[in-house]
Order: sequence, then structure tokens, then C-alpha cells
Amino acid sequence: MSLLVAEKMRGGYGAADILQDCTITCDRGEVAVIVGPNGAGKSTAIKAIFGMLSLRGGSVTLNGKDITSEPPQQRVEAGMGLVPQTNNVFPTMTVEENLQMGAFLRDDGGAGVIDKIYQLFPAVYEKRHQHAGELSGGQRQQVAVGRAMMTEPSLLILDEPTAGVSPIVMDELFDRILEIAKTGVAILMVEQNARQALEIADTGYVLVQGQNRYTDTGAALLADKEVRATFLGGDQS
Repeated sequence: MSLLVAEKMRGGYGAADILQDCTITCDRGEVAVIVGPNGAGKSTAIKAIFGMLSLRGGSVTLNGKDITSEPPQQRVEAGMGLVPQTNNVFPTMTVEENLQMGAFLRDDGGAGVIDKIYQLFPAVYEKRHQHAGELSGGQRQQVAVGRAMMTEPSLLILDEPTAGVSPIVMDELFDRILEIAKTGVAILMVEQNARQALEIADTGYVLVQGQNRYTDTGAALLADKEVRATFLGGDQS
């Protein structure tokens, strides 16, 4: 069984169901990417997985434990980490204080773990005494990812981690994400930069109107002419 199994999720806001029997799985060391058009339910899916949206149908299990009815904090305790798309740093706190905030569940205050974050993100180490609000968008994203990693999660969820950053910064972030996956952490990522995200994905999910339209390896989805023509900006070789 995969580390994460979010099966046949159905739910939304108000009376409308945005998710329609949506299924997402992710295993240790795997990079799973959710792509699709605007309004497809991508961010809604990860909100449901993280417990920020109550489901009307389906289930979410992590490491074999049913967590469908558990709130976000208990999901963090169970091994989930989330990096939201916006408002994901404390701008008036230093970089190091931001990272320390991520260790709130740890009895040791994150001792030792913060050094691993600095090794993964050298730019974060260099800016550790600066206020997070003074950093570039890419640097803030690195701080946000680092803070989520302070609990040493088994599953790291990223909502549009490359939104608003340059192509060079996007490539660097994806490199760091791959490094995290190599340590055995499962990565679940929503991305608008679909082609680039699928290039690093072990598994890709193309959502349309809250349903799984395509599910395959990232390479297979990139090679699919219909997927390329419809969702990746044209049928390009």
C-alpha cells in the first residue's frame, strides 16, 4: 500500500462538489504531481488531503491509518507537511525564526534538523539572520519548504511552489524537491508549470472538473499527444 491513499474523494464548498471521485496516491521517495486547467480542483484536492476541507465521500489514509476525519494538526503529527502557495512565511521574523516555528511539535525544538535544512538550502543559511519579508520570492519559497521539513514529515505537500518565480529559480526549486524525495520523503505537488513538473514526476495526475482524466508516469503523460495538445500548450515534440 502507498504511503498516501486519498481514494474517491468527493467534496467542495457549499452544496457543490468540486472533487468527483478523485483518487491520489503517493509513496515514499516518490514525486507525484497534480496538473490540470484552472478550476480543475487541484488545490481543493490537496486541501482535502490535508484536512482543510471536509469530504462528503471517499477516504484519506496515511501509512495505513485512516485520517479522513482528523484535523490538519493531527495530520501534521501523523507525518504530513504543507507548503501553501501564498502567505507561507512570517515576514517580520528572521529566516531562522521561521524555521524554528516549524519545529513546534518537536520536543527538541528542531535541534539538528535545522542544520540539514541549511545544507539543503545554502541560500537560506546565508540569509538566516534576515527578515523573511526581505527575501526574493524564490528564497521565501525555500524558507517555506524548509519550515515544513522541520517536522521531518513522511509526506510533503506543495501548492504551486514555483508560482511567480523565474525559470532559473524554478529549476533550482525542483532540484531541491528531488533531493528531498531521495531521502525517502513522499512529495505531492500541485503545479501550473505542468510540462516542467511532469519532467520530474514519478506519477502525474491530470484533473479535469474534479476527476482523474489521466493518471500515468510523468514521462508517459509528456509523451501522450492528447495530453500535450490539450494541457501542455500544444503538441510539441
